Amino acid sequence: MLGRREPTLAPLTRAVTGTMGDVYPELVAKEPHIERVTRAEEERFLETIEGGLARMEELRHQPVISGEDAFKLYDTYGFPLDLTQMIAAEHRHTVDVEGFEKALGQQRSRSRAARKAAAGGGEGRRRGGEWVELKKKGKQKWIGYDATKAETEPIAFRQTGDQLELILEENPFYAESGGQVSDTGVVQGDGWELTVEDVEKVDGRSAVVGTFGETFEPTPAVAQVNETRRRNIERNHTATHLVHAALRKILGTHVRQAGSVVAPERLRFDFSHHGPIKGDQLGAIEAEVNTHVWENLPIETRQMAYKDAVAAGAMALFGEKYGDVVRVVDVPGVSLELCGGTHVASTGQLALFRFTHETGAAAGVRRIEALTGPAAYRYALELQQRLSEAAGLLKTQPEHLARRIEAMLEENRKLEKRIDELLRGRGTGDEGSVERIGDVELHISESDLEDRNQIAVLMDGFRAQHKGAISVLFTKGQRAGIHVAVTDDLVSKGIKAGDIANAIAAMTGGKGGGRPHFASAGVGDPGKLGEARARTADIVRDFAR
Repeated sequence: MLGRREPTLAPLTRAVTGTMGDVYPELVAKEPHIERVTRAEEERFLETIEGGLARMEELRHQPVISGEDAFKLYDTYGFPLDLTQMIAAEHRHTVDVEGFEKALGQQRSRSRAARKAAAGGGEGRRRGGEWVELKKKGKQKWIGYDATKAETEPIAFRQTGDQLELILEENPFYAESGGQVSDTGVVQGDGWELTVEDVEKVDGRSAVVGTFGETFEPTPAVAQVNETRRRNIERNHTATHLVHAALRKILGTHVRQAGSVVAPERLRFDFSHHGPIKGDQLGAIEAEVNTHVWENLPIETRQMAYKDAVAAGAMALFGEKYGDVVRVVDVPGVSLELCGGTHVASTGQLALFRFTHETGAAAGVRRIEALTGPAAYRYALELQQRLSEAAGLLKTQPEHLARRIEAMLEENRKLEKRIDELLRGRGTGDEGSVERIGDVELHISESDLEDRNQIAVLMDGFRAQHKGAISVLFTKGQRAGIHVAVTDDLVSKGIKAGDIANAIAAMTGGKGGGRPHFASAGVGDPGKLGEARARTADIVRDFAR
């Protein structure tokens, strides 16, 4: 309200560090980053608040600001409700808080529904029915770190319609967690087979889920994870650890993981950072990851007490809950993180790492997407194929493509300059001729222009620069034509471009039409264009009397 439009809170972060740094030493270590992010946030808010203040000015005449308007101020302009209330109170107005809360609740409901839909949630994932416990004291054992196949048996199941859920005694299937997607595969028993489409957590146990159209009769079974898919997931998961370490090394230790998706076909990694990554930095990060891939470093995992792991420098994700004993994934000399996911045995199994996208995900959060292994190889092949196709279209070799494009751009610049000259009326392809017919000045010329829009602009330029004048333009090429422009003062005297164009075109067996000030006609016999041009002055003379 005082009109201050420079960041105020950002410099105060130093005072917070000075006061609290002894208790929270990480504040001191990250002081520049904290101030930078705070400044960026405040500058963003100051940009949006201007629009909100203008909107508030429009609402001043309303004795009660509706809940819908208050919510729009919040949702669109970033106005907290208390700020809207404060400004309204200064004008002795009130705010419909109940209406605001209702609109806010509706938006939250929409957001939850959208998140469920994006995550594959909703009605399709809700299970019904009762669990049938086959072994009351049966306990599930997770063996997926060491095996992708197991001889096992169901210890509980639930069947709802054509959906079947099985809890296996020895389970090699990974259930989605920590960004890593669930495994798929097959569970096969005596006379039955379930294609595993998903794995879900149910009361601390993992249940494999699939479509099963018959009544389920449990028997001992063989559970087989889709191993090719699992290996690709593991490549991408290990890559997230390598890229996290590379980001911290090249961008700074302020970088922290802020979310990830580890799927078989790609990886996505969100991290804290205040701005876009420069091209050379992105290249350096990719090179750093690939260096460790080609070093073929072993991946070591071990169980440790949480306090010991953190003391050893293991990275823990903010907001995650950890038990007293944690699993640590160690890439010696590169990365040490708390992680419950599956990984390759050595970095060399990634084969290749390639970035595909880098963008912003939220305020102060960047997002990268990347490929590893076979997907990265296919990506490189596709890029090479596109280069070859582009080179083929331009009749050159891929290695000469850049020079060929530069030459074409230069040629295009020359053509654009020539067209610009034409459209500005500096020339129409030949010198043309100018003849005085009474009070009318007749311009006759030829051009190789074929684009009717360009011709129209050319004629408009002629009309803007002349008075008491008529332009007749003969165009050649595949679509030969006759185009006539008449200045407004002559149009007001009854001279129409369409009449002139039709009369000239008739000499070739063609016809056309248009508006009084501009018209075009097609040519019947191009061989008669010369005769038509020679007779143009006589035809115009008949209309100019």
